[in-house]
Amino acid sequence: MDYSLSQEQLEFIEEVLEKELMTLGLHSVILIDLAGNVLTSYESSDVSFDLYSLAALAAGNFGAVSKMASMIGENEFSLLFNMGERENLHFSKVFNDFLLITVFGHETSLGSVRMKIDEVTRKLGDILG
Repeated sequence: MDYSLSQEQLEFIEEVLEKELMTLGLHSVILIDLAGNVLTSYESSDVSFDLYSLAALAAGNFGAVSKMASMIGENEFSLLFNMGERENLHFSKVFNDFLLITVFGHETSLGSVRMKIDEVTRKLGDILG
């Protein structure tokens, strides 16, 4: 995986993630590459997990699930959703090189998260695609 982002591109990405996603009431939003490297992140004040460990585990999980998809004849699963008692995780592939991770509670609707992520992905397409 080989990519580079200019400071201008990174600032645009950060602005989109903050204005479009964090306003939904998410607890965290993280953009990583598929190797698990964090490009940018936003967290609310009550986040208490290790962001970098989550990013590495998410990349590994997404890779494993992609392999399972190919085993059953699918090209890929472009999103994953995990629901917990208090927190939910949503992973969405952004183009071929990036993964958008959102962490949110049950007070935020999965439907609104998915709709916004679709919008955000289109906006990021101008800069990443």
